[in-house]
Amino acid sequence: MWGYVIGAVVFLIVISIRVLKEYEKGVVLTLGRFTGMRTAGLRFVFPVIQQMTRVDLRVRTIDIDKQQVMTLDNVPVNVNGVVFFRVIKPEDAILKVQDYEYAIAQYAQTALRDVIGGMSLDTVLSERQKIGDEIRVIVDKETDQWGLDVQVIKLQDIEVPNDLKQIMSRQAAAEREKRANIIKSEGDRDAAKNLALAAETMAKSGGAMQLRTLQTLDGLGPTASNTVVMALPVEVLEFFKTHAKKK
Repeated sequence: MWGYVIGAVVFLIVISIRVLKEYEKGVVLTLGRFTGMRTAGLRFVFPVIQQMTRVDLRVRTIDIDKQQVMTLDNVPVNVNGVVFFRVIKPEDAILKVQDYEYAIAQYAQTALRDVIGGMSLDTVLSERQKIGDEIRVIVDKETDQWGLDVQVIKLQDIEVPNDLKQIMSRQAAAEREKRANIIKSEGDRDAAKNLALAAETMAKSGGAMQLRTLQTLDGLGPTASNTVVMALPVEVLEFFKTHAKKK
């Protein structure tokens, strides 16, 4: 008789033992009412009359499923993301919302549609960080009453229609060609200015033209196949120039 009693007591003790890890807390309900929290270590929960729900306190991630959103300029884009959050009040996360993971994922989807719907496509493509921050503020404000802390929301992929991709590619190519032409024209303009300054300098110096001619001849090299034909010597050109000034 006593053996059965002892066995039953041991069995009740065994099934009452719970071990909570360092990053966990337990929310205990006794006869359906919240009666306290359990921290890490060996804990006892009386069967039948008590129930304990484990809550992970580490930073967790939830995917924002890919969804189609219409931007402010009526362009459909497919967007997905990820939410980084942690539970800071386990009792609120268990008692105030049925499934806090599902709830935060759904709220993040709604906030994402609202934020992107108020932006143009160019802003959406260039301001990912800004969009993520705006969504985080909205979601964190609402989920604070659920005992959750939303730390970061990141957009992962932003997909635009294929025909729009082709248009954007042509536009980018045209923009690159435009910049190349502008750079080339600016280079030609600077080269023309430098040539004009060089010509003016050589015109003011009597021996500058002869020196430039000698440099050109020296640059041709000693190769026997190079043949240089000078129509008029430089001195003859200088004579005509001086004679014209005297007249």
